Amino acid sequence: MKKILLLSLIGFGLHFNAQIATSTPLGNTESKWTFGGSAGLGGSFGSGGGGTSIYLSPRVGYKLTEDLETGLAANFTWSNSDYYSATTIGVGPFVNYYISRSFFLSGMFQEYFFNQKNKYDNSKYSGNEAALYLGGGYMQRIGDHTYMQIGGMYNVLYKKDQSVFGSGFIPSVGVVFGL
Repeated sequence: MKKILLLSLIGFGLHFNAQIATSTPLGNTESKWTFGGSAGLGGSFGSGGGGTSIYLSPRVGYKLTEDLETGLAANFTWSNSDYYSATTIGVGPFVNYYISRSFFLSGMFQEYFFNQKNKYDNSKYSGNEAALYLGGGYMQRIGDHTYMQIGGMYNVLYKKDQSVFGSGFIPSVGVVFGL
């Protein structure tokens, strides 16, 4: 039952996540606040259960220096198919360190709360799980204060046989405005 979330992610394919942040909210060019997030939509159709998955991840940050940012990130995932339904909510702090605006290092702690339901036998599974992601990647300038980021993070708390998640690795592709 704990692996239902893994099946939903595999069945729905990869999501493209665009992170959008700005350090100039409401026209204030001196602001150190950043805002953004990512979103994904996936689905599989035809035989095999079909289904839909929605992913939202807003964030708010604060630039401590031009190269160091910290903040709070949240996420919401909802999946539904002929066989199961699942909802996951996560929240926690993050920190990003930017190296010459070409590379970045990231750390993020998330506490996840989840509910899953097997539609065949009406069994339900609920719980929570902590994750500590460490990683980084490459940044490419694509405009004035706009960067494309490509990277990944690994959950150092991940335990294969005990986790509700199928893997500890998370790839990421995003666009960041306002750095």
